[in-house]
Amino acid sequence: MKNKPTLLILAGGLASRYGAIKQMESVGPSGESILDYSVYDAIREGFGKVVFVVNKTIENDFKEKYDKIFVGRIDTEYVIQSLDDLPKGFHSPSDRVKPWGTGHAVRAARNAINTPFVVINADDFYGRESYAAISKFIANNHSNYAMYAYKLGNTLSKHGTVSRGVCEVENGFLTEINENTSISRVNESTIRSDQNSSLSNETLVSMNFWVFRPDVFPIIEQLFSEFISKNHNSLTAEFYIPSVVQYVIDKNIRPISVLSGSSPWFGMTYKSDRDETRNSISSLILKGIYPQSLWKIN
Repeated sequence: MKNKPTLLILAGGLASRYGAIKQMESVGPSGESILDYSVYDAIREGFGKVVFVVNKTIENDFKEKYDKIFVGRIDTEYVIQSLDDLPKGFHSPSDRVKPWGTGHAVRAARNAINTPFVVINADDFYGRESYAAISKFIANNHSNYAMYAYKLGNTLSKHGTVSRGVCEVENGFLTEINENTSISRVNESTIRSDQNSSLSNETLVSMNFWVFRPDVFPIIEQLFSEFISKNHNSLTAEFYIPSVVQYVIDKNIRPISVLSGSSPWFGMTYKSDRDETRNSISSLILKGIYPQSLWKIN
């Protein structure tokens, strides 16, 4: 595949609800984290590079683990999501701790990517089938952006509420995405959030699995500049990827194809999700989808 796609892994969050550095939490039998499985799937599907967006406090931990694992397998680059990486003329409040959001995290990789790229979260497991579908899409479509959507009922946590981007889809294209917070299951067939009482198990949601092309970076720069001009003194405001996506839709810049299927999703929003994640990984290994050890290092 010409211009092999890049995998952009967002790993710079503070994981406040999890209470630890979940980006590197061991869930596989040989010490693998969720992102190990993501990179493994991407390599199988012909990706040529992985870019990690990290915060400064965990950069060395990432390099110590992954430099030796990925050498000879896939090109690797690290970029820092810094609070001070702002458009010219702006400065982060001295007492701000919270990152500026997922849109800002993608912006941090603007000088590291020059091919079609896939954005994922470090702590979400997206499944082998999703990478196969995304890779096929990139190979056969040279203009659209895309997302891989999951059914809401398969993305909830038993241990607390979650936030999801609820998607409106027409003829296979995304027409609207709305962030819903505090989503929880009322009973087996009823799901509600603070914003929406008509959610169902079948509702399609974004789990931050996006296909973009390098021409998205000027759009992100424009929108983030507008965002920061209004929020530069805020300690909590965040600039999210769905804001960029909705702008692309509203301005008819590019169609956004929606891919979906039976690929499993699981993740670790809360520390109590860890054991279930480990059990899910073990089940996939027993089915022969993954080897007992992903990386054999001499």
